Amino acid sequence: MRKILFGIIITLVILFAFKHCANKNKDKITLQENSALIQESLKNVGKLVVTEGHFSEVFTYKNSKAIFTNYISAEKKALVVVNADVTVAYDLSKLKYKIDAESKTLTLLSIPKEEIKISPDFEYYDIQADFLNPFEAKDYNAIKKTVNASLMKKIEASELKSNAKNRLLSELSKFYILTNSLGWTLQYNATPITELNTLQDIKL
Repeated sequence: MRKILFGIIITLVILFAFKHCANKNKDKITLQENSALIQESLKNVGKLVVTEGHFSEVFTYKNSKAIFTNYISAEKKALVVVNADVTVAYDLSKLKYKIDAESKTLTLLSIPKEEIKISPDFEYYDIQADFLNPFEAKDYNAIKKTVNASLMKKIEASELKSNAKNRLLSELSKFYILTNSLGWTLQYNATPITELNTLQDIKL
């Protein structure tokens, strides 16, 4: 009787140990699969152009050159019409992150800054120049520099950048939804993202 009882106990111990090892291996496989899924989702994010805009400007360019010790001046001027397409993009392939499978944590270490691209089209009208003060390459360069500076101010004052940030946060929210559905934690540096609204407080 004792032999039978001892045999039953040994059998139960073996079965329990086997089940425990099987469950532990299953958890490990699930953990690895989740890590791979998150890794693949991060790799699939490429350069994201988040918003576009169009600006039009009309400039009057004037340049006066003193001749013969300020007694005579030679003036040149032009009317410049500028139509510019502007894009604000985030290159999320430069997103830096860390995956910790043991703690089930995805940490966003660094989010790239926005890239602003201005593509202006210049049209020159009513160009007037003196023989002693002709239009030169430096004049066109000065016009382009002035126009770009003016457009950048308009971009900063517009809603383009804020709209771009909203689109970026919408893209990052996909990582929150994914990690949350898998029982993982998403955090930015050392700050856990406990809800979608927390993303709005991220300082880029």
